[in-house]
Amino acid sequence: MKKMITVLAFLLISVNVHAVEVAGVTLDPTVSVNDKALTLNGYGIRTKFFFKVYIGALYTAKRVSTPAELLQNTDDKVVRMHFLHSKVEKEKITGAFAEGFANNAPDVAASADAKAFLSFFKSDFIKGDTVDLVLGADGTVAARQNGKVLGTLRSAKLVNAILLIYVGPKPADEGLKKGMLGPR
Repeated sequence: MKKMITVLAFLLISVNVHAVEVAGVTLDPTVSVNDKALTLNGYGIRTKFFFKVYIGALYTAKRVSTPAELLQNTDDKVVRMHFLHSKVEKEKITGAFAEGFANNAPDVAASADAKAFLSFFKSDFIKGDTVDLVLGADGTVAARQNGKVLGTLRSAKLVNAILLIYVGPKPADEGLKKGMLGPR
């Protein structure tokens, strides 16, 4: 009976959720984390000096539309970055993360956890790369590039700090923030 209910729930989700194409990239309607399906909450394009850097997509277990709802949601979450620019040096991304921490979570910015997170990124990103920031309900942070695990650590403060980079009072990109939280 449990399997039948699971299959029925999956079919209902599949009927109501469709892939979305953005800037030539197909965004998955759902992703699986810890054997749970997360649904595309919203997405936007991170731009810098008129260049499209990446598509940022937020996946959640429950729909959220405000930063407060996102931070209070204790379920797993995924921030997925689909790189659009031909090449983005790792120093640019780690610098942007560090700036985001400083602007939105200064208590975490100089922490050992933030430094460990930034050390996960050892190579540049090229067009077509996908980076997942898996933010676990248990405070686990895992970074993956093209499916390969770059690193994992556990820090509930870091989970919130990463989310604040995208949806905090001084987000990396205001349009991206609105897209991740906005209706689609």
